[in-house]
Amino acid sequence: MYLLFSPQTPQIPHPNPLLPYITTNSPIQLNRPKTLNAFGDNLGDEVITAFRELNEHPDTIFTVLTGKGRFFSSGADVRGGIPTATGAGGNQTDAGKKIASINKFAATLEMMRSAIDHKKVLILALNGPSVGGGAAWFQGVSDIVLAASGAWLQVPFSALGLVPENGSVTTYAQSIGQHRANEFLMFGRKVSVEEMERWGMVNHVFPAEGFHEKVIEYLEEQLEVNDGKAMLETKRLANIPLRETRINALFNSWEALSERSVDGASAARFEAKRKNLESKSKSRL
Repeated sequence: MYLLFSPQTPQIPHPNPLLPYITTNSPIQLNRPKTLNAFGDNLGDEVITAFRELNEHPDTIFTVLTGKGRFFSSGADVRGGIPTATGAGGNQTDAGKKIASINKFAATLEMMRSAIDHKKVLILALNGPSVGGGAAWFQGVSDIVLAASGAWLQVPFSALGLVPENGSVTTYAQSIGQHRANEFLMFGRKVSVEEMERWGMVNHVFPAEGFHEKVIEYLEEQLEVNDGKAMLETKRLANIPLRETRINALFNSWEALSERSVDGASAARFEAKRKNLESKSKSRL
C-alpha cells in the first residue's frame, strides 16, 4: 500500500481497507519514502480512491494531503522512464503518438480532477521538499497550504524539455501572480516555502520538528472556533468561479505536454535524468 491514513481520535472504523480510520481531520500520507514519494506503481490510483471515499464521509471537514519521510513528493517516478508515445500497433504517425500519450496520462488527469472537485477542505501539508509534479500539481488547487520550515519547491520541467503539468501554469498565476509564476515554472528556480509564504502560496510555515502533529493541532483549533459545515460551504462558494478555469487549464496542459511527446524533444533529456538517478542509487550501495 502506497498511501497511509493516520488514525486520530475519535476513531471511526471505515469499511474500505485502504481507509482504516476516517476522522474529522483525515490525513492522506504519500507512502513511498524510498522514492521520495514519487508517483509510480499504484500511488495515483490510491489518491483517487481516498478522495472519493472522503467525499462521502459525513464527519470529515479537512482532508490533509502530506508525505512520509523527508520529501513531500518528487513528482513522477522517472526511474521507469518517460512514457513513450507510440500508438496502437506501433503506430508512429504524429496523431497516433499524441493519442497514445494522452491515454497514458488518463489516471493523472482523473487524480487532479478529483482534487479540483474534492468536497472537503483540502489541506496541503508540505512536510519537506517538493520537486517536479510534487511542486506543481496540488499547490494551486488546494484550499490551504501549510509547510515545514526549510522545505523548498522546484519544477525543472524546461530542463527536461517538458511543459508544466496539470494546469499549474494557471493555478500558480492565480496564487502568486503571472510574473512570479513564469520565473518559477519556466526557469526551474528553487524557491523556499518561506518565500512562497511571502508570495501568498503558503498560508503558514511550522517548525519541521513535529510538523504533522502541529498541522493537526492547528486544524483542531479551527474546529473549536468555526462551524465545519460553514467552512465547507465557504470552500464550495470560493471554488465555483475557479473550477471551469482549472479544468480547462488541466486539459490545455496535457494537450501541450502530449505535443512535446510527439516531437520526442523530452525523451533524451528524461532518459539522461533516469540514468543519472540510477547511477547515484548504485553508488550508495
